[in-house]
Amino acid sequence: MTIDGGVARTQLRELADLATVVAGSPLCEEIEAVAALVVDALSAGHCLFFCGNGGSAADAQHLATEYVIRFKRKRRALAALALTTDTSLITAGGNDFGFETIFARQVEALGRRGDVLFLHSTSGESENLLLAAEAARARGMHTVALLAKGGGRLRTKVDRAVVVPTDSTAHAQEMHLALGHVVCDLVDRAFAEGS
Repeated sequence: MTIDGGVARTQLRELADLATVVAGSPLCEEIEAVAALVVDALSAGHCLFFCGNGGSAADAQHLATEYVIRFKRKRRALAALALTTDTSLITAGGNDFGFETIFARQVEALGRRGDVLFLHSTSGESENLLLAAEAARARGMHTVALLAKGGGRLRTKVDRAVVVPTDSTAHAQEMHLALGHVVCDLVDRAFAEGS
């Protein structure tokens, strides 16, 4: 078996081209608005919640950790929780109520008015994320979705939709993580020691 050496260059150029498109688009202003929302929420004592499926679940966990532990700067721990990590809760919810309820049930139990729910999805069509967005709205939470492929139904169910202009699942997830890190950096700057 041989490896096509051109594939790596092609994939990386596609990602670089997508990043260039996003950097020159109104999505940058949207990301700055999301960061301001997060700073306001955390300053008022609220919590960030993250959810997603598959690779997007991994992104959700990764980003929640950046807030609780740290990103780049010394600062206090910030309240954030990934709704994708408790296997007992997820399997019980999936077994007793159905997989589509695993995030909504947690939002109902833990979410409070003024908290922020981040929903990570490349398609915007996952039923468990749609129901989580509805549950968050019912509780008075802010909702932010990181999306691609046009945004799907989830785009219309959230307060802020960041829709990356790609149909590639891999590149969408790569950009979602990069954009999540931009938000983390902006939040870090706001809460950094001495600021």
